[in-house]
Amino acid sequence: MSEMFHTLGIWNWLIYGVLLMALEVLVPGVFLFWLGLAALLVGLLSFAFGPPWQLQCLMFAILAAAAVPVWLRLARPKQPVGQTFLNRRAEALVGRVFTLEKPIIDGSGTVRIDDTVWRVAGPDAPAGSRVRVVRADGANLTVAAA
Repeated sequence: MSEMFHTLGIWNWLIYGVLLMALEVLVPGVFLFWLGLAALLVGLLSFAFGPPWQLQCLMFAILAAAAVPVWLRLARPKQPVGQTFLNRRAEALVGRVFTLEKPIIDGSGTVRIDDTVWRVAGPDAPAGSRVRVVRADGANLTVAAA
């Protein structure tokens, strides 16, 4: 075993790196890829500088450990730039202008938005009036004249 470490050379690291990356294709999980990349980097650094086997193993350990935070940073989903309204459909309607389907009488009426009829609250207005959504509270929208 000791002799194997003494003969650890450039080609061994490059072969290990390619084998680890090939194993990633067979057993996906994005873990072996980073170990393979660390082995390839050690092989390239060994080609350039020719360090002893102890330093090569240390470089591999450091590069493999450094690959984990890099992988986590790259794998993290990007946060949306704007505000997302997933599961909060009514809040996405605030600020938009619609036409009343049924008049607002005694503070209550309806408006059709796409394929849904929404209950609206606001000042009395006849059917066909344009109203702007100013607030969303659950399935109820508060409107004002547009």
